[in-house]
Amino acid sequence: MMFRIGNVRIEDRSVLAPMAGITNRAFRKVVKMHGAGLVYSEMVSAAGLCHEDKKSFEYIKIDDEEHPISVQIFGSNVDEMSRAAQIVEKAGCDIIDINLGCSISKVMRTGAGAVLLKKPELVEKIVHGVVSKVRIPVTVKMRAGFDSAHRNFLEIAKIVEDAGADAIAIHPRLASQRFTGKADWSIIRQVKEHVSIPVIGNGDVKSIYDASRMIEETKCDAVMVGRGVLGRPWMLEHISKHFSGKKVEEPSFDRKIEIARMHAGILSEMFGEKSAMLQMRKHLRWYAKGMPYSAEICSTLFRIENMKDFEDCISRLKLFNEKRKFRSL
Repeated sequence: MMFRIGNVRIEDRSVLAPMAGITNRAFRKVVKMHGAGLVYSEMVSAAGLCHEDKKSFEYIKIDDEEHPISVQIFGSNVDEMSRAAQIVEKAGCDIIDINLGCSISKVMRTGAGAVLLKKPELVEKIVHGVVSKVRIPVTVKMRAGFDSAHRNFLEIAKIVEDAGADAIAIHPRLASQRFTGKADWSIIRQVKEHVSIPVIGNGDVKSIYDASRMIEETKCDAVMVGRGVLGRPWMLEHISKHFSGKKVEEPSFDRKIEIARMHAGILSEMFGEKSAMLQMRKHLRWYAKGMPYSAEICSTLFRIENMKDFEDCISRLKLFNEKRKFRSL
């Protein structure tokens, strides 16, 4: 079940959300290997790109296996956002996304992210400025508004469309809510009814059934999943299979361990063993969620420093699982 963003054909309606500190090249590659239709980079500073910051350029490195990929930029200066978009286009991405949804204080203090929702005229200038400088599709990821006094999602959505954006991804919470409360999917439906460009729904999709219900209730063109993919990079493939009427089975314990190992290996290859293992501390905890393990094993997850520590932890998880199966006989 495909859809299009501008001239980019996307084969599946399952989309990986941009997540700071998570959706780097390694994680995107693992998710792509499990059938994601479209992946997003973690957000990258337009100012950082314009000032040739080394870390910012690391964020926009793209591997061949990742296409189609959207790179998300954030900033509040029209000229910087336009120049950053040109840099990102040259890096080889397929789509450029403008962040209007980040509620992290250090981002909003710069005037970027969700605080832009309070400035519709500036949003128009930024989107138009970016669209006018690149040849690839431009999208926007936004929230329902900044706070209850600025619940202006329909106004912003129309401004974004009129300024030339090719699609909108909407997370139906206010920035002031962060991730608390329940995502109001009726907002996704209202945006879909209000604009003619594709709309990607985001928020509280934790299962294939949530994804199916979001499509049914909102008529959105695709489903974006963020936190629901953590420790479950196969979820987007399962969503795509479910949409196609195919049978979906949860990976076995051994298969989950195999995927975690592969993830660790890709991280090590890209970023070196030390950095990879620091990242795998959180990822292995997510992979292990729902697996049987003791408090002792749990504590070792946060002390992984090298591949030997990682393999020791994997061995403990497997041993504990075998003991549990033996006791249940």
